[in-house]
Amino acid sequence: MAIDALGQNAATTASPSTAVNPNGILGKDDFLKLLLLELKYQDPTSPMDSEKILTQTSQLATLESAENTNKSLADLATSLAASMQFSTISAIGKIADTGSNAVVFEEGKSTDFELYFPQDVKNGSVKIMDVNGDTIKTIPIDAMSAGTHPYSWNGADDGGNTVNAGIYYAEAAYTDSTGQDRTSRVGTYPIESVRFDNGKASVKMGSSYVPFESIKEIVGG
Repeated sequence: MAIDALGQNAATTASPSTAVNPNGILGKDDFLKLLLLELKYQDPTSPMDSEKILTQTSQLATLESAENTNKSLADLATSLAASMQFSTISAIGKIADTGSNAVVFEEGKSTDFELYFPQDVKNGSVKIMDVNGDTIKTIPIDAMSAGTHPYSWNGADDGGNTVNAGIYYAEAAYTDSTGQDRTSRVGTYPIESVRFDNGKASVKMGSSYVPFESIKEIVGG
């Protein structure tokens, strides 16, 4: 019958049900226990070299330092994630700009988009432009209250001809209720709410949610 270094029956200690570390991962406390056991059961006639003890003790200190560093980094990552979420929430009510006023026209479909007007509108027009910046379609705007308003374009230019499928650009020029001339463009809306999904933030701009990282600029509301 095999007897291990601790004087125990090796056959009984090998039972899976008695395993204290099923994942097979040793921490600093496990290595310290091994060192103490090694000292306890060393050969009295040939004691462990003091240099070897110092080396193992140094390795334990290094391991503990690494574990503490990893824990600190994990805590820092959690703190940064929480801080970023707080920063995202604080953007509610501010004006966000995606940096693009592009709309996509597909043949046989209408292109729907939204424009945000910070002030009440007296009159004005929505302009659809091609990639060269030339206005191909003008949509009149009647008097309306401030807010986000939907528009639809069937792909026809001012002459009634259907344009080619592709990317176009939409913006508005209008006069507010005080008589001042102002502009608005697709892609600029107030942030109404924030949604978190698997740690990623999306913000509601207009009637849609967009990834927070797609925003190019946020200004005070």
